[in-house]
Amino acid sequence: MTDIVCHSPVDGRAFARRRIASDAGIASAIAAARAAQRDWAAQPLQVRIDAVLRMLDALLAGDAEAVPELAWQMGRPIRYGGEFRGVAERVRHMAGIAHDALAPVVPAERPGFTRYVRRDPLGLVLVIAPWNYPYLTAVNTIAPALIAGNAVLLKHAAQTLLAGERFAAAAAAAGLPDGLFANLVLSHDQTAGILASSSVDHCVFTGSVAGGRAIERAAAGTFTSLGLELGGKDPAYVREDANLDDAVANLVDGACFNSGQSCCGIERIYVHASLYDGFVERAAAAVAAYVLGDPLDPATTLGPMATARGADHVRAQLSAARAAGARGLADPGRFPADTGTGPYLAPQLLVDVDHRMELMTTETFGPVVGVMKVTDDDEAVRLMNDSPYGLSAAIWTRDAGAAERIGRQLETGTVFMNRCDYLDPGLAWTGVKDTGRGASLSAIGYETLTRPKSFHLKLAGT
Repeated sequence: MTDIVCHSPVDGRAFARRRIASDAGIASAIAAARAAQRDWAAQPLQVRIDAVLRMLDALLAGDAEAVPELAWQMGRPIRYGGEFRGVAERVRHMAGIAHDALAPVVPAERPGFTRYVRRDPLGLVLVIAPWNYPYLTAVNTIAPALIAGNAVLLKHAAQTLLAGERFAAAAAAAGLPDGLFANLVLSHDQTAGILASSSVDHCVFTGSVAGGRAIERAAAGTFTSLGLELGGKDPAYVREDANLDDAVANLVDGACFNSGQSCCGIERIYVHASLYDGFVERAAAAVAAYVLGDPLDPATTLGPMATARGADHVRAQLSAARAAGARGLADPGRFPADTGTGPYLAPQLLVDVDHRMELMTTETFGPVVGVMKVTDDDEAVRLMNDSPYGLSAAIWTRDAGAAERIGRQLETGTVFMNRCDYLDPGLAWTGVKDTGRGASLSAIGYETLTRPKSFHLKLAGT
């Protein structure tokens, strides 16, 4: 047997250690989930909704303990609280729309016939959750999957082992049927084995492009449906009519929050020439104001990255960009916690960048952003689309019509105007190109967790 270990980025110690599940334990969890799901799907929808809302309440009750626990596991400063406010927003929204979203689809009346399409649960859903937003990303599927009548198995990232246990404890406290929800500690090989054996009906994975390809290979030939949210290189465009102060404040936060470890974080910024100098000056000052240090200190505004490996990847991109002519405007001397090694990484704003640099084309996933000058909307659109990824894009302008016109040309799943790095549960969260496939949240999210079943009933004597 092997242990899965969470090494804390705060001080490097083993913060949590768990033994991986045995093959017998995995088989038992799958069998129990299958048995529980049959009865669960037969429950009235409101019963399932109420149970998931109780699960939410139980999860929220642990907020005070979960916040520092999360700082120890992946480094987010405690001053920002946890993720439970966003979790509550998403769960309550999906619960609120469930009756309409899961209602039968009834075509135009035809005399002598009863016709409708039911939305049946898929059965057993496997959620493979990431460490960067361990509650928010997981709940996007867990809550609507349970509400729709599915059973759920959760495999959480090694870096955030304890988040999976909090979900399991909340399910038990809410009185969910035994086996309906299970948190499993799995190796990569065990996860691949579950997919290859057709043991689950649907799998949702959030992680890297390479990880998504591994999931596809494991599930190949099984016809297990997949939802994949993978990498991002999300751009922002500051038009000449933008509110400059608003754009700077939000885009620097969008680039640096969570130490830049967000799939939809801002990783490249294009600024109209007329605003470029003012934007760069203000943004450099905003980046320099961060306090890098111990995430358990309330004064800290930027914690360590989750792993030294991730920080080294960002350092390599920075080094290559500088060698190609880029200039960093943040003085490293202002961030003594960054010693050049380890997970503590200073934020950086780079100018004199272009798309020959990996930093402007490949996912960085750190508190670093490059800024380029553009002359018009057409140049901005061309550069924003020059990416293998397509999660979200942000446009900063006072002209909503222009934002919609530009947005229709962008190859992304979401287009923002005057905001970024946010998931609206009323809208589908999705991506294009190497960012993945499928969708979560909104009524469309329920469609990915159910299957249509058509009823065509001809009445006797007609």
